[in-house]
Amino acid sequence: MTHPLSGMEALSWPNPELLADLARLRDRSPLVHCITNAVVTNFTANVLLAVGAAPAMVVTVEEVEEFVRIASALLVNVGTITAPDADAMLEAAGTAGRSGTPWVLDPVAAGVLAYRTSVVDKLVGLSPTVIRGNASEILALNGLNGGGRGVDSTVSSVEALPAAVELARSTGAVVALSGKIDYVTDGEQIISVEGGHELMSRVTGMGCTLGALIAAFLPVSSSPLRAAATASAIFGAVGEHAATKSGGPGSFAVEFLDRLSTIGL
Repeated sequence: MTHPLSGMEALSWPNPELLADLARLRDRSPLVHCITNAVVTNFTANVLLAVGAAPAMVVTVEEVEEFVRIASALLVNVGTITAPDADAMLEAAGTAGRSGTPWVLDPVAAGVLAYRTSVVDKLVGLSPTVIRGNASEILALNGLNGGGRGVDSTVSSVEALPAAVELARSTGAVVALSGKIDYVTDGEQIISVEGGHELMSRVTGMGCTLGALIAAFLPVSSSPLRAAATASAIFGAVGEHAATKSGGPGSFAVEFLDRLSTIGL
């Protein structure tokens, strides 16, 4: 097999294609159905509003099938999963597959705890459009020991890149691998995205909100690969800018939202 680092494309902000995707998102304001963890719900909604999308946190199993069918995209994040959450997630993901709604799976801490890992395995079987995770999570989904530590990763993204490529090939999903350098792959093409700032790791939910941002770009980009790469590049650029204006994690979160709302204008 060709080494996964060969033929890699680098992407950074600003870029005409990224600007075009961002303009389409703001024009269309896609409705993003988020089934996400309790820690990040508010911040996730604010990130989607700041970029120009419309968030909806519909989590009851009795409602998700109906709502997925009218949503532009779906995010499933297993961060604080309960049994009722799992039922809603599986129902939503199954409906997304039947209705053609693109969806993102964020397998938080997969491979660390047995119950969530079993739910994630079922969700992967429902054909997510994009899987977004850190190195440990992607390694775990590919059947390897990821060195996971809860929601953190003790493995670098470049070390997990071969697993990301294999996971994309075996599932048919685009894999968005987060780390010091982000990598996005469909199993053939690989896009590297540099950017961000260490303060992003000190604000709860930054990685989770990236999953939501990817979902927002899925209906307005030419492909899932491009949607994930666009979201990652914009996310990193906003993080870099916010860090220069902030005095710490609290002000960083505010600056991040402010910059996201004006980037590209």
